[in-house]
Amino acid sequence: MDHAASIGLTTPVAETNVYRKITWRIMPFIVVCYLCAYLDRVNVGFAKLQMMADLGFSDAIYGFGAGVFFIGYFLFEVPSNLALHRLGARVWIARIMISWAIISALTLFVTTPVQFYVARFFLGLAEAGFSPGIMLYLTYWFPAKKRGFALGFYYIAIPLAGVVGGPVSGLILEHFTGSSVMKAWQWLFLLEAAPSLLAGIAVLFLMVDKPEQASWLTEAEKAEVSAELRREDGEKVTHGSSAAFLRDARIWKLSGVYFMTIIGLYGISFWLPSIVKDSGIKDVATIGWLSAIPYLVAIPTIILTGISADRTRRRRAHFSVALAIGAVGLALAGYVGQSPVAAVAWLCVGTAGMLSALSLFWGVPCAFLAGTSAAAGIATINCIGNLAGFVSPYMVGGLNVLTGNPAIGLYAVAACMLVGAALIRIIPASLGDR
Repeated sequence: MDHAASIGLTTPVAETNVYRKITWRIMPFIVVCYLCAYLDRVNVGFAKLQMMADLGFSDAIYGFGAGVFFIGYFLFEVPSNLALHRLGARVWIARIMISWAIISALTLFVTTPVQFYVARFFLGLAEAGFSPGIMLYLTYWFPAKKRGFALGFYYIAIPLAGVVGGPVSGLILEHFTGSSVMKAWQWLFLLEAAPSLLAGIAVLFLMVDKPEQASWLTEAEKAEVSAELRREDGEKVTHGSSAAFLRDARIWKLSGVYFMTIIGLYGISFWLPSIVKDSGIKDVATIGWLSAIPYLVAIPTIILTGISADRTRRRRAHFSVALAIGAVGLALAGYVGQSPVAAVAWLCVGTAGMLSALSLFWGVPCAFLAGTSAAAGIATINCIGNLAGFVSPYMVGGLNVLTGNPAIGLYAVAACMLVGAALIRIIPASLGDR
């Protein structure tokens, strides 16, 4: 009998209480960190509203620059996650956040397409490992049966970034238009880098690597959590060699599913302000406020979907339905044309479905990978999937230029999302629905 059992902490009430304590001690700060990360990653979507005209960039140049971020992200993703596994989350997450804040701020100095591409590439290089690192970090604290809610909690940072970032970005652009110091979009990059820098410094003081190091858990609670995680890890896959890892078809199948999912995520993230603008809204502050609405709607949807998936243990079905709904919403947002109300309404459907699916996805690989295999597997899936962050904006931008119809790019994104919704079914229920 393990120590946790011997002191009577394996009752459902005790188990619920300890994970509730962990949730409220670590998750709010993690959400703040991811909010900063996501804001610095996609504020280029708002900068686009003025930067393109100032610098003479086309949609194709913008799309390539927005997407080249993910080339740098791809190259350093796996090494970064392995470094986190070895060095600990506190030191490595702080390094990531501080370096990307500096590079994001330096984007204000770009004047040519090449400089824009270089800035975005190095921003991706700096941020590589953050998201999969947090996914790995959560496996140190939550067993699979509790992780759906934790991941849902984590992923509300994306809509929060939209709720906060949309209005703030719009107000910055409006307030600093006409500034004698520099352009409004340059102020946007500078001011929105500051929260990431401060949060990165705070990580060094506030983040705890593992439960056994948490001073705010009792010895009994530390023993309970550690015993549960050790028991679960004993049932997971740990590859004996790099060759065994590379031969695991499940890693590559999930990479394909995630690739199609991320096509949808950045179809929304990089183009949502432009969709609102194309529906007939021209004032940048109003665009910022309206762009927040779909993200606000997504927040309760993400949480409720995660809770439902945990309770029913039907994670794959929840993922498929949510991603399909997101695809329909995004396609119709492009179809309605000059109708701001209809465009925002369908963007609400598309964003809620897309982000709910994204929050559910990581419960699948985290359910059957452990140790170094989890670090490498999560990073591999994430870096391959995030290549879609390059493909998606470049594809949409290219189709916009080629066809002259911005709806065509959105239809292509929606089609990819439907493929992802179908592909998840190739993962056996015995793995994906644990």
